[in-house]
Amino acid sequence: MQFEKTKTYQNLANSFAGECQAGMRYQMIAKLAMQEKYKTLADAIKTIAKNETLHATQFFNMMIEKSGSKENVKLDAGYPFHAGTLVEGLKFAEGDERDESEEIYPKFAKIAREEGFNDVATLYELVAKVEEHHRKIFHYLANAVKDGTLYKNESPILWICSECGHMHVSEQAWKVCPLCKAGQGYVELHLPFEGVKL
Repeated sequence: MQFEKTKTYQNLANSFAGECQAGMRYQMIAKLAMQEKYKTLADAIKTIAKNETLHATQFFNMMIEKSGSKENVKLDAGYPFHAGTLVEGLKFAEGDERDESEEIYPKFAKIAREEGFNDVATLYELVAKVEEHHRKIFHYLANAVKDGTLYKNESPILWICSECGHMHVSEQAWKVCPLCKAGQGYVELHLPFEGVKL
């Protein structure tokens, strides 16, 4: 069967479009973070936006490699289209990442395997793992911003100024860096690691 007529081809096209849109939505959330003076939060979100753009590139390249076609592709899929406050944006992003990691990409991987495209299935499985980690980060960030705990911890930890490198061990980050006078939004974040259950 011609690759362009497979479900996998259409799924790759939808995935490319979805990841492009996710990257842009996350840039818009990062802009909200900057407006609220959360510089390191904006940086963390921009890194995830960059990841999404790379995922889009991988899906695009796989389409071209398999089909050789550079024709327009008709897309028929639902894409998240939401906005709101910083906390709402982070919660929406968490939900979007959950959908990709738990439903959409596992389903697309299964279809790809059934159609005989094991390399595409593997790509979907690898991206799904990254999206699950993104979900955990967005979950943590949304709750921390909402609860005012982004710069607090139950036990003393090392806080570092992203501007000047000033370090201090405490349960809470400073409001203004004593060295360079950067605001609290410039303190490096403590994001959850892969093994953290959230």
